[in-house]
Amino acid sequence: MNFPDWLTYIQQRTETALHAVLPAATLAPVRLHEAMRYAVLGGGKRIRALLVHGTGGFLTHAGPEQLDHAACAVELTHAYSLIHDDLPCMDDDKLRRGKPTVHVEYDEATALLAGDALQTLAFQVLAEHPVSATASGQLETIQLLAQAAGSHGMAGGQASDIASAGCELTREELEFMHVRKTGALIRAAVLIGARAGEGTNDVRRQRLDLYAKRIGLLYQVVDDILDATSDTATLGKTAGKDASHNKPTYVSLLGLPEARRFAEDLLAEAHDALTHLGERASRLHELADFIAHRTS
Repeated sequence: MNFPDWLTYIQQRTETALHAVLPAATLAPVRLHEAMRYAVLGGGKRIRALLVHGTGGFLTHAGPEQLDHAACAVELTHAYSLIHDDLPCMDDDKLRRGKPTVHVEYDEATALLAGDALQTLAFQVLAEHPVSATASGQLETIQLLAQAAGSHGMAGGQASDIASAGCELTREELEFMHVRKTGALIRAAVLIGARAGEGTNDVRRQRLDLYAKRIGLLYQVVDDILDATSDTATLGKTAGKDASHNKPTYVSLLGLPEARRFAEDLLAEAHDALTHLGERASRLHELADFIAHRTS
């Protein structure tokens, strides 16, 4: 199928899979389960799930159900991180995916617990459902997700983000922060997809790793550009919040024209990393373009 149709198909498939793994809203504690479902369902582009399927479905020939479970684990982890990032003690945001953030719709305590529960549910999904054909491969998928979420990944990146407010960072320091805060889970999505099913060889995984690192940083650079140039209605979250919080971004550091050129360079490097993977990497090429040219 063509890329737009495949995109819609995987997004809908992921929504169905997430609906199945999340606790029913009628189960006690009802308020917590309602908040978890509110945070996860009915929104988002599912880029991380698309990367899992785009890698595993075409390069490792993993079964779609295996990839569904891997995609759910990554998306649940992403949703938890958004809940916590939006809390008043972090970014204090009121809008996410075009609707009130979880702590606004419910309350701070429920939001905190919903995030905690979603993170642990992600690992429960990987523990209960085989993603890889081997036990060692399954353990590696769990390790990849844990590393992406921990102090050397998203949590560490968020800590650096908080500490950077009001500071002038070098380009290297800014990249160090965003490789972790944004890039780590995107990289994990690609590498987990590469480990699904029978997996792929080390040479291919090295190329995929380079691709994943480039698009992870690309995603953040585009985010910075959109935050500076778009509006709240289009983004579905508060526009201009980085400037209002005096946070360093690629736009504030490089200027808008240079940030756009940097995004173009990262996109070219991502495509180049896939050169030797042939037609089987076509979805990953298309996803790189999708990330680069998105409007929200």
